[in-house]
Amino acid sequence: MSAVKRLTPPQSRKVNTLVKKECCNCINGKCLLLDDGDECVCPQLISYSLLCKWFRVAVLPADKLLYAELMNTEDKKRCTECGAFFASSSNSVKYCPECRKRITRRQAAERMKKMRSLLRDRGAKSLV
Repeated sequence: MSAVKRLTPPQSRKVNTLVKKECCNCINGKCLLLDDGDECVCPQLISYSLLCKWFRVAVLPADKLLYAELMNTEDKKRCTECGAFFASSSNSVKYCPECRKRITRRQAAERMKKMRSLLRDRGAKSLV
């Protein structure tokens, strides 16, 4: 990545959360990679850009949606049900994980209702 990627405030908050929770080189807001005897603040925590190569390669892929958004990959999709963006590795996925659960349950309920109706109709015909 040659150009410095500027972050929006919401993206910056997500990046800061990732740095604090996931980065093994960030201890109490201090960067171990930049420590040369004097403690150094992690550059990801104080900037609105992606500066740290370690963060881009090792930490950022942990948040698939943010990674897709910042690295402009084609993994980012929009849910056809609610319109929210989500990360997907398949090209056939139409729904975000939250909607997918709800829709799968609804479709299963409709399928079972139809099956019970068909079985009930067959049973009534056999009695006649």
